[in-house]
Amino acid sequence: MVSDVPKHYSVLLNEIISIITPQHGGTFIDCTFGQGGYTKRILNFSNTNIIALDRDIECKKKADEILDKFNDRFTFKNKKFSQLEDLKLKDNNIRGIIFDLGYSYTQIKDKKKGLSFNSIGDLNMQMGLNDFSAKDVINKLQAKDLEKIFKYFGEEKEAKKIANHIVRYRKHKILNTENLVELIEKTKRQKNFKIHSATKVFQALRIFVNKEISELISGLVCATKILSKDGVLAVVTFHSLEDKIVKYFLKSLSENKSISRYVPKIDQPSSLFKIIKKKPIKPSTKELKENFSSRSAKLRYAIKKDSFYKFKTDIFEKFQYLIDIENLGNKL
Repeated sequence: MVSDVPKHYSVLLNEIISIITPQHGGTFIDCTFGQGGYTKRILNFSNTNIIALDRDIECKKKADEILDKFNDRFTFKNKKFSQLEDLKLKDNNIRGIIFDLGYSYTQIKDKKKGLSFNSIGDLNMQMGLNDFSAKDVINKLQAKDLEKIFKYFGEEKEAKKIANHIVRYRKHKILNTENLVELIEKTKRQKNFKIHSATKVFQALRIFVNKEISELISGLVCATKILSKDGVLAVVTFHSLEDKIVKYFLKSLSENKSISRYVPKIDQPSSLFKIIKKKPIKPSTKELKENFSSRSAKLRYAIKKDSFYKFKTDIFEKFQYLIDIENLGNKL
């Protein structure tokens, strides 16, 4: 999520702290460490421990600063969501797990990463632990594949036209960030003056390059397994695709779904989560004044009702069509 202020702003920080209640102590997992905003606030409470993850190795610089001060209560791992179970935290009494799915100001402004359409030079968009870059995607995949990526991951209405123009252009020259932005601006018939013409395509490329769909789904499943009874799973999303996945996952595991209506009620499986608020929490007016880029943020959370480790979910099947699009990257 691009920030309009010259520092990283931890979105919905006060709301998350009030939900996970670190004043009571316990171990928490910050799955998107970034610049350490959530972690630092939680560590202010003396009886807390933090395990932080981030796929971006650049975040280790900030993690090392925190480690100097809280070396007995803080651990940082350069890992992705899907590697959460590798930490073997099943019996660690995890009281809260946080996902903030936005990008930090530092990451957006890092020209080497090339996350923004304001970047210069080679297309990259790799957040770390990647298999390919946006440059590979734009210059190697077929038009029909690019169309799917732009359509489903960016909700770009002119996906087909943009994809065809990209394939024609790259016959003569390898596309970089500036070329791609210029091409999109020339291709778009309808201009939206509220957002830049390249916003949706760049969103789609970031999702695709970093496999954000399968990583999010895997992260939610792994986090739910290791979360303790009465622990809180809190997720901040920034676009509709993320929110759709999180909403479905939490809702599907908070409902009593019997296998058959003839099964006695006492034998029916109990729900795994308790949802306190059906509607997402959004930034306050005060926060929006301080950081307007938080306007698209939505916080959803649920409380784990019992110490289940193994459970059934159809989340992968539900969003298999998106995972199939991600798997187009296997061609690269």
